[in-house]
Amino acid sequence: MAKKVQSTGQSTGSGGGKTRARSKTVKTQNLGPVGTFIKHHYRHFNAAVVVDAAEAYRAFLDQGGRMMITLAGAMSTAELGLSLAEMIRRDKIHLITCTGANLEEDVFNLVAHDFYERVPHYRDLSPRDEADLFARHMNRVTDTCIPEEEAMRRIEREVLKFWVEADKKGERYFPHEFLQQALASGILEKHYQIDPKDSWMLAALEKNVPIVVPGWEDSTLGNIYAASVLRGVIKNVHTVRSGIEYMTWLAGYYRETSKRSPMGMFQIGGGISGDFPICVVPMIQQDMRIDVPLWEYFCQISDSTTSYGSYSGAIPNEKITWGKLGVDTPKFVIESDATIVAPLVFAYLLGW
Repeated sequence: MAKKVQSTGQSTGSGGGKTRARSKTVKTQNLGPVGTFIKHHYRHFNAAVVVDAAEAYRAFLDQGGRMMITLAGAMSTAELGLSLAEMIRRDKIHLITCTGANLEEDVFNLVAHDFYERVPHYRDLSPRDEADLFARHMNRVTDTCIPEEEAMRRIEREVLKFWVEADKKGERYFPHEFLQQALASGILEKHYQIDPKDSWMLAALEKNVPIVVPGWEDSTLGNIYAASVLRGVIKNVHTVRSGIEYMTWLAGYYRETSKRSPMGMFQIGGGISGDFPICVVPMIQQDMRIDVPLWEYFCQISDSTTSYGSYSGAIPNEKITWGKLGVDTPKFVIESDATIVAPLVFAYLLGW
C-alpha cells in the first residue's frame, strides 16, 4: 500500500521550464538488514545525511524522476559494480557519466580480477618498492595493483580491432560504444574472472543505459588510441567521437527526457565526471536560450575541502549562482569516503 509523503521537488522545475504534474504518493519500502541498520543508527551528522539522501533518492524515483549517476576516482577498481550493477538492473539509474578510467577499469576487473594484487601496507611503500611494482608492470591505485598485461594489454588487443575496423569503414563511435561492441561480440567472455552480474558495464549494456565519458583521452585506452594515431595504425583521429559531441548528445537527451520526467544527479566524487554533465542545463538555458528545468535532485559524496576555489568541494548552493540547481532543489553533501558510502546508499535503495 502507498502512503502520502511530502514532495521533495518543485513542480515548476526550479527556475524555468514547463510545469509537470508530480505525484506526491510514494511506495513503502521493505528495508533489508543493511537498510534497517542504517535507518536505526545513522541519526546525526554525515550519517544522517546518508539516510536523508537515500530517502530523497527513493522518493524522487517514485515520483517519476530519472537519475544520473557520475563516477569519479577509481570506483570501478574499488569494485563498486558489486552494488552499482544491481542498481542499474533495478532501473534506479538511467544515465551514467564517468571518467575514462572508470569506464575501462570495470572491464579490466571483469577479465583480469584474479591477477590483481592488493597492497594493504601501501602507506609504507618506499620509492624503491614503487619502482619494483613498476618493473613488474603492476599499476597501483591506492591499495590495489592493476596488472598491465592481463588487463590493459588484453583489452587493448581486442578493442584495437574495433577501432581499426571502424577507421577503415569511415565509421565513428563514442569511446563507450567501442567497449560495448567488444562486450556484445562475446570475444571477452573466455577471459571473465568475476561473475558477469557484478560488472556495471555489462548491466548498462543489458539495460541500454546511456553513458557519457568526458575527458576520455586521459585514460589508459585514450592514451593507447592517441598512440595508435601517432603510429599510423588509426588513420583518422576522429574515429573516436569527442567530448563536444558527448555534450551535444547530452543536451538532446536532457531536453527530451526533462519534458517527461524530472532529472536528478547523484555525484560520486568530484572532477570532470560531475562538472561536465551538470553544465548541460545552463548551457541549454543561457547559451542556446532554450527553457528547460533545472536538475531536480542533487547529492554529492565528497571529501574535498570547501576552500581555495575547489569546485569539487563547493557546496550545492554555489551551483544556484551558475543556473544548475534551484533554491528548492533537494541538495545533499555527504562528506565521506565514497567507497564506504555509495554501497550503503545503494543497499538502502535495493532493500538489502
